Amino acid sequence: MKKIKEPRIISLLHDLLDIYSPTGYTYEVLKYIEKLLTKNGISCYYTNKGALIASNHKKPHLAVAAHIDTLGLMVRNINIDGTLGFTKVGGPMLQAFEGNSVKIFSDEKTYTGSLILNNPAVHVNKKAEQEERTEENMHIRVDAEVYTAKDTKKLGILPGDFVAFESGFEYTETGFVKSHFLDDKAGAAAIIDSILKLGAEKLKKIPVMFFFSNYEEVGHGACAGIPDSVKELLVVDMGVVGKNVTGRETCVSICAKDSSGPYDFLFRKRLTELAKKNKIPYKIDIFPHYGSDGSAALKAGHDIRVGLIGPGVSASHGNERTHLKGIEASRDLLLAYLTN
Repeated sequence: MKKIKEPRIISLLHDLLDIYSPTGYTYEVLKYIEKLLTKNGISCYYTNKGALIASNHKKPHLAVAAHIDTLGLMVRNINIDGTLGFTKVGGPMLQAFEGNSVKIFSDEKTYTGSLILNNPAVHVNKKAEQEERTEENMHIRVDAEVYTAKDTKKLGILPGDFVAFESGFEYTETGFVKSHFLDDKAGAAAIIDSILKLGAEKLKKIPVMFFFSNYEEVGHGACAGIPDSVKELLVVDMGVVGKNVTGRETCVSICAKDSSGPYDFLFRKRLTELAKKNKIPYKIDIFPHYGSDGSAALKAGHDIRVGLIGPGVSASHGNERTHLKGIEASRDLLLAYLTN
């Protein structure tokens, strides 16, 4: 099969998606970002909670955030037949991940496996299609010769071990990106590409910090770590595509309101004006079942104005898809914001 040449922003996204990072197990992807940005002249440090901040300013006025933690699982128990019970990390839609390959990270070794239904064979279970997919009636099948709980424990697999799904990344000739976890590695790629486009010298003149959050999927990513000097926070997260919303995969969404309430009106108005002025394809939207690092920061009591943008993503928390145009539009709006 002919390999499709990836633009830099897609190559960055591909790299991020290739690094497993369920919430709580994010150090490897953060190290990748730190190494890349440090190499390009951007100073980096970690918050006490483990988020990565990239900035050459001691007292930044602006913050730009994306989260790099993804949905995942954790081993809850070892079943009598050697398979693994699990608990969800974040909100993966289990139907969309059924049958997917996983990595199981024990303290001693990494194992592979699959997420499957209990008694999944249709030749012995006529109700397999109708059964609800829940934590209680699914399990992780380990790719090892295990038949009892004792067998599995001998491998070193224990409750509390993280389990990560494969992203299934694919970039098409038509510019679409199909993958799990575009929420929010597409936003992170847009930020990193913006940093590389501007370069360290131009960024010295802009009092901005970039915040790579590591606990967004469980609700408390940006509750801490934002300096008191920051007056505005621009979150670059996914835009919603679906029924009764306006989002499109080829556009940047500008969020007016999500489940936590309205985002700052004047900030949103300025982003809209920048999109119009720079001919960036955009949609203003309301996300009914959604929260962000901006929501977390406001609930934590930060006295900041918050805006939210991001590429339109279809089938969020499932088999996601976006488009090069939507990711580039998000990057271009971010660049317009930073240079104005």
